Amino acid sequence: MRVTTTLSVLVLSAGGIGHAVVSSLGTGIDRVDAFKDMKNRPDAGHGMNLLLVGTDGRDKITEDERQRYRLGGAPCHCTDTIMLVHLSASGERASVVSVPRDSYTELPEHIDNTTGKRHLPHVVKLNAAYTEGGPNLTVRTLEHMTGVKISHYLEVDFTSFMKTVDALGGVEICTPRALRDSYTGLDLTPGTHKLDGGQALQYVRSRHIDGAADLGRMRRQQRFLAALIDRATSSGVLLNPVKFRDVTSTMLTSVRADAGFGTEQMLALNEAMRGFSAASSEFTSVPLADAGAGVAVKGVGSTVKWDPVKSKRLFRALREDRPLTTLNEPKPEPKPDGGGTDGEHGPAADASRPPEREPEGGQEPAPVEVEPKRVRVQVYNGTRREGLARRADKALRATGFDTTRVPLNARKHDLRRTVVLYDPRWDRSARSLAAALPGSELRPVRQQGATLKVTLGSDYRAVTPVRVEKPAKDHFETVTGDQTVCR
Repeated sequence: MRVTTTLSVLVLSAGGIGHAVVSSLGTGIDRVDAFKDMKNRPDAGHGMNLLLVGTDGRDKITEDERQRYRLGGAPCHCTDTIMLVHLSASGERASVVSVPRDSYTELPEHIDNTTGKRHLPHVVKLNAAYTEGGPNLTVRTLEHMTGVKISHYLEVDFTSFMKTVDALGGVEICTPRALRDSYTGLDLTPGTHKLDGGQALQYVRSRHIDGAADLGRMRRQQRFLAALIDRATSSGVLLNPVKFRDVTSTMLTSVRADAGFGTEQMLALNEAMRGFSAASSEFTSVPLADAGAGVAVKGVGSTVKWDPVKSKRLFRALREDRPLTTLNEPKPEPKPDGGGTDGEHGPAADASRPPEREPEGGQEPAPVEVEPKRVRVQVYNGTRREGLARRADKALRATGFDTTRVPLNARKHDLRRTVVLYDPRWDRSARSLAAALPGSELRPVRQQGATLKVTLGSDYRAVTPVRVEKPAKDHFETVTGDQTVCR
């Protein structure tokens, strides 16, 4: 999410400000050795590839900001946003690929940064690469997964994101519908809004707006990045040395980059990217297998797997320096055979399970990441309404969820708000269930296991129908920046 500010600096560097300004800015970057002892790397290809990551750097947030923008909790030593940015050799195009942090991957053999222990190759979610091995292991893992040689590594945090947006005078965002997230405090009405740094952080962090969760959040991050580029290239910042220095020096106070990204590289970008605008950028996400339904891994939790055909074509296009907007599928792909297991918690649903019903009364189904049949649910009645758990269990099952069919009474019978307890490893499943129970509260419980436990409160009225958003088979979901900004 915060890595959007890093790309803005690349854009700002195109302003022809001059060697003196860029040289002084380069001295403020905190350096990290992201490419130490790397061997057997992919071929360089054409153009430049930057790995941009956002880390949970809330330790620099003030107490007022922590309260106002709901940044409570301990920061995690992990990457919560990952983007691969390809700058074409001609300087006419930037291709931004969002990489899901929950991507299924196998880390290569490495030394753990925290414990100093040697780890053999093992399966994790992609964001754990940073936790175990920092920037170096993150780069190694991404290069192995994509076959794309990474030219430079850049990393930013919450503070630089907010201050940079404020230094630009805010960024304009358009939304056709209301966007509300009680976790981040985001509350936008339909229409156009000019967001300051704190509001922008709420916008790019929110993943509880609907059942699309992280996938929806990635789309909003892409939309924000396009708006940020548009703001930077149309506000006169590139032509004003003082404003340029203010914006970039503000951002660089919290940036970490590889030692090779210095004055020479910034000046090269300066020359190559003259005239860059939102229309010069294109955005997509790594295509996911089975509509991103998720695969459970013991000890790891719910992961997403990349589509083996589409993802290879995507990264081949980056290596060959081709526009992503031209990557149309020649023909529909066959559905996965689903051999062995189907879902997060075990065998596929049997034929006796009732089919997902059509929404009643024209109600629009809520979009979700994980198919209901892959979500195991135990229902409890936390009220004095007799038979409530039985009716809710039946409604959830009719919607497609894999309920235990044995509803129970909770110990307390005065619960006002419905609560969903879930193991953090199955957070995507929990968000799918929460989409079917609007207004419910999600509470993580470590080591609970794959079964989600929902305790109904007096606020429960009915189950909302849900559906998995399946991408078109014949096209990559790629948009250009000028298609997403306000006009």
